[in-house]
Amino acid sequence: MSKVAVLVTDLVEDVEYTAPVEALKKAGHTITTISPAGKTVVTGKHGTEIKVDKNINEVQPTAFDALLLPGGFSPDQLRADEAFVAFTKHFLLADKPLFAICHGPQLFIQTGLVKGRELTAYQTVQSDLYYAGGVVRDEPVVTDHNLITSRTPDDIPAFNNAIVNALA
Repeated sequence: MSKVAVLVTDLVEDVEYTAPVEALKKAGHTITTISPAGKTVVTGKHGTEIKVDKNINEVQPTAFDALLLPGGFSPDQLRADEAFVAFTKHFLLADKPLFAICHGPQLFIQTGLVKGRELTAYQTVQSDLYYAGGVVRDEPVVTDHNLITSRTPDDIPAFNNAIVNALA
């Protein structure tokens, strides 16, 4: 089974972390929750406390088979940190499975690797992706090779199905 890295910090959209992680674990995959240095717990927008397994300085992207980027305010904070941008960039360059929902694709913009990619995101992020050169689709799930993106918590069932199937 696959080793999946999940990049998060405070104010992540709780269900966009918990539901995909639960689906991936149920399918037999190993999850490693990764956050900024010094964090042992992050708190979601709605109060969910999420245990951090590693900080970004303790891991290498080559140790993982897939990457999950939940939304909320977490991706906007993480994209200001070059370590998280470089981690994400590795998955885009290597065409390794990369899953992002809602505001998660904000991290892609900082990598400079959006141009020509088909993807979706939360409505306010869609225009940012478009101006970065992305081919934006307003659909529940958009798959472009190993890149799977989704829009909102309402799309979680379709998103979870797509990411579990991608790693099957």
